Amino acid sequence: MKTPKIALALGGGGARGIAHIHVLEVLDELGIQPVALAGTSMGAVIAAGYAAGMSGAAIRDYVLETFHHRKELLGKLWKLRPESLKTFFSDGGLRLGDINIERVMEIFLPPDLPNDFDSLKIPLAVVATDYYGQKQAILTHGRLRSAIAASAAIPALFRPVIIDDTVLVDGGMTNPTPHDILVGSADIVIAVDVVGGPEGTPGERPSQMDVLIGSIQLLMGTIATTKREMTPSDILIEPAVSQFRALDFLKTEAILEASVKTRDDLRSILTQRLPHLAER
Repeated sequence: MKTPKIALALGGGGARGIAHIHVLEVLDELGIQPVALAGTSMGAVIAAGYAAGMSGAAIRDYVLETFHHRKELLGKLWKLRPESLKTFFSDGGLRLGDINIERVMEIFLPPDLPNDFDSLKIPLAVVATDYYGQKQAILTHGRLRSAIAASAAIPALFRPVIIDDTVLVDGGMTNPTPHDILVGSADIVIAVDVVGGPEGTPGERPSQMDVLIGSIQLLMGTIATTKREMTPSDILIEPAVSQFRALDFLKTEAILEASVKTRDDLRSILTQRLPHLAER
């Protein structure tokens, strides 16, 4: 019997995307290597590492190491400060979206991550949003790190990324969980949705930052739901990460712990769909 081919789409959601690691580890444990990957925002970051040949366990170790040491993390973040106060307060007022996301990626991505798509071991599609074209941009060739940066360029936080004269922002604005672009590339397409939504105490006014990120999550959730209605994935996984904020990267261990049930859920679904895996 022919073994079905599997493709994997990892969605955006900021720190919530750390839960993608569980999915990768289960695929490794079952001996499944996807024939194609797609990722948006944090999903693109995780998918790139996996496409480059890192195991799920190796990605877990790297993420935990990166965000475990608070002092080292603050030191890295200090390098991202605006080049000057003049720049920070330009355009007639406080300039919020001046952080260079490409510099962020240079600091936080694994140092041995390939520079271009062609060096990856698994084909990868990175989703960003063409700002002026008002549509999604599917990046599959060229500079890998720039593509990932563009996919994660959250509006009002990071400056847009320009690739081949195209102004790009966060892929979550047009395709938060990009399973639909993998249709036809495999027998089974797995979608991992970590968008979630804003949570808090009813009647309590959220902070401006929470409103900004939460509003983006509401938009992303609406888009993801609509896309699933139009083009359902074969398998949908939704890790329990809604209690975490999109920028809660210092809570990496807590995110992994809270979403650990993802492992059993995916393993159960896969062994039902693929009986030959039951003995693994």
